[in-house]
Amino acid sequence: MSVRSYFFILIGCAILSGCAQEQKKPANLASVPKAPVLIDPFKFHKMIEVAPGQYYDIFSWGRGAVDTGSLLILHSDSSGRKFTTTTGDLNGTIVDVYNSDMDIDGHPEILLQAKRKDTINYTTIYAFEFYESRVQKLDFPKLTNSQRKGYRGNDNFYISEGKFIREFTIYEGSGPSAKPTGAKRKLEYTLNSNSFNVKQLSKDSTSVKGKPLVSESVKKPVEEKHTTTKKSEKKKHHKAVIHKKKKKHHRR
Repeated sequence: MSVRSYFFILIGCAILSGCAQEQKKPANLASVPKAPVLIDPFKFHKMIEVAPGQYYDIFSWGRGAVDTGSLLILHSDSSGRKFTTTTGDLNGTIVDVYNSDMDIDGHPEILLQAKRKDTINYTTIYAFEFYESRVQKLDFPKLTNSQRKGYRGNDNFYISEGKFIREFTIYEGSGPSAKPTGAKRKLEYTLNSNSFNVKQLSKDSTSVKGKPLVSESVKKPVEEKHTTTKKSEKKKHHKAVIHKKKKKHHRR
């Protein structure tokens, strides 16, 4: 075999080796997926598919301030070729989005959880129910005074059996010196005729680490009962004194 033949064989091997390396490189790159990058002014994005062909893209956007902006919900009905847009003001940063049908009417509810940063982390829920040709904004109830007792934010939300569940740790004290008690408050939200109903599943009177956590709703009935008993005893004593006086007067 001539030198020229050897030369062509070496070139061919080099080409085949290079092609094999080029084929391996895309496989390595494909195994490391890149996270999608949002372009300003968009800050958050999550896509939810509630049914085949029914997509909801949730965005938050706005230049400038971090804790304020606007929300944007894009509904794509690919089967019906209908595309709708829902917008609204946003106070806080969207941290998660939930999808459910709490009233079991076939119309999905989209709930956005936004968090604000101040002295403590507060949570705001933006709720919407979507119909075929319109959208209904729902008023999510705020915590009552008793539900808010010991609240310091950092809520945990999740969907369980078609119900919206909220959990958060109960703290003792106020300000930076507040410490967790070890107890958690658990609330259950249901939907009926576009109105939320709230039910507390946890008992705040349960003692934790030897310290009873008695809520105001438990204290008041006990105090009122004690006061009523004292008044009734005074009335009985007063009647007995009058009855004795009448007997003495009758004997005379």
